[in-house]
Amino acid sequence: MASTWIQDIISFVLSDEKRTIEYVSYIFIFWGLSVCVLLMSMTAPYGRYSRPGWGILLPGKIAWFIQELPCCVVPLLIYYYADCPKAGVLMNRFSLGLFLFHYFHRTFLFPFLIRGGKPTPLFPFVMAFMFCTINGYVQTRYILKYADLTVTQSSLNRIIIGTAIFFIGMGINLHSDHILRNLRKPGEKGYKIPYGGMFQYISGANFFGEIVEWFGFAVLNWSLPAAAFSLFTICNIAPRAIQHHRWYQGKFKEYPKNRKAIIPFLF
Repeated sequence: MASTWIQDIISFVLSDEKRTIEYVSYIFIFWGLSVCVLLMSMTAPYGRYSRPGWGILLPGKIAWFIQELPCCVVPLLIYYYADCPKAGVLMNRFSLGLFLFHYFHRTFLFPFLIRGGKPTPLFPFVMAFMFCTINGYVQTRYILKYADLTVTQSSLNRIIIGTAIFFIGMGINLHSDHILRNLRKPGEKGYKIPYGGMFQYISGANFFGEIVEWFGFAVLNWSLPAAAFSLFTICNIAPRAIQHHRWYQGKFKEYPKNRKAIIPFLF
């Protein structure tokens, strides 16, 4: 019975895969906006805000590794085993390569560089794993089957600008994570005020970098799935940056007064 139900879902998805991807993209937009509204009144229960009531606690590093892993595995499975008409187009492979480049770091390097790290409750872990699985499919399938990334005179500037924005965002994200990791010496506990890089201007420098990164990805691809992913990212981590900002202000009396939450000089 269950296998028949699964086969029916697969048949429906594949009967008009482009339409299905578009529907899922709209779901991402609705999901992201809903989460954004929810996070205005509560904190997502992981990291420094981890708390009971959201399922069993999982080791933070292992949970992060597993939840991000689908964004590496799913694209590779599709690339090697699915029908991918655009897989031979250089810019389509390049676009997918950027996606994999980000998630290789977030899966295999980032979690194991974290010093300490709080346990992750089951509920946010499951939601993150589910999103990464679906998003890995949506982005990869669209890029390798439907995206028109042929370099033309009219698209060249957009592709260059989108790629540049992506790498600027990734650079900010990586540098900010490096600053956060090195706030505490080995064996130290507790929180400190981060300084340097974009932290001179905003509390959520690492979040800002990731937002910029996926905005660049959306500009490069110029597609509904990439735009939906970019918006989803903003809706999920911009509120967390605001929460971090307020947390820092409440915890440290000497916290820089001119530092903003997520947008330099503005907000």
